[in-house]
Amino acid sequence: MEYRSIVIGAGFAGFTAAVYLARAGLKPLVIKGLKPSHHLISTQDIEYFPGFPDGTNGAVLLDNMFKQAEEYGAAVRMGEVSKVDLSSRPFKITLEGQGELITEALIIASGTTAKLLGVPGEKDERGLRVSTCAPCNGYFSTNKKVIIVGGGDSAMEEAIYLAHYASEVLLINRSNQVRASISLQNKVREIKKIKWIMDRTPTEVMIGGHGVSGLKVTHNESGAEEIIQADRIFAAIGSTPNTGFLNGQLPLDDQGYVLVKPGTTETSIPGVFACGDVQDRRYRQLLNAVGSGCMAAIDCQRYLIPGS
Repeated sequence: MEYRSIVIGAGFAGFTAAVYLARAGLKPLVIKGLKPSHHLISTQDIEYFPGFPDGTNGAVLLDNMFKQAEEYGAAVRMGEVSKVDLSSRPFKITLEGQGELITEALIIASGTTAKLLGVPGEKDERGLRVSTCAPCNGYFSTNKKVIIVGGGDSAMEEAIYLAHYASEVLLINRSNQVRASISLQNKVREIKKIKWIMDRTPTEVMIGGHGVSGLKVTHNESGAEEIIQADRIFAAIGSTPNTGFLNGQLPLDDQGYVLVKPGTTETSIPGVFACGDVQDRRYRQLLNAVGSGCMAAIDCQRYLIPGS
């Protein structure tokens, strides 16, 4: 079946793009993968979304965006994109087990997958007391003791952010080497609330009567196990852009994020656009995803309807 526009990804960026495209009469198809939005599973209650002084629920917000897009004429289809063919127009998108779709324009909003610790207990509290996004859940760490696992720039940035809320921040690193930039390390060392625990490998998220009670770790040199008490745990060990289906057809940066022309959502192929976390290695915030979804829809509309 042929469409004027297809959006790959049904997160906050994808549905924002779909709302704008549908309002322009372009009747987009949104392809919703089997995995939920990274922003949705990183946080359940959103305290910082403009216009909601009492906060809002992430799942409710996304569901409302989905309903809004459908009311304006967008269609949604479940499935995993196994490959795309961007070598000529119209573009071809293959859904695993469902055949091929054809479109005049394509918006890639496939997001990222946060890297998890991969230890017992983690999934039980994910999105509640175990998170991969400090700005999403920082407020709920007020006066709490928190653990951040990681040693890169993102771990340092999250530690600095959480220090504004938490009573104590413990940075746990798997090795004795910290990969973060020297400038960020120095900033962290200036904050007395932040303490370093090096050469420890997480082995289990400990669950108590009211949720997370701490993190079990193994000292890499001695092999000794210990439990570090905490109320919240943040994994800051990176994320992986969901770009495998592109199979080298678009330029990516060294971490796999889609490259776009500065100030736009345009990729190197006319008619193909990218928005949300899949092209954002710097901010990776829900509001940025929404904003770039709007940008992608406008760029796409101007491509399909020159002069609009």
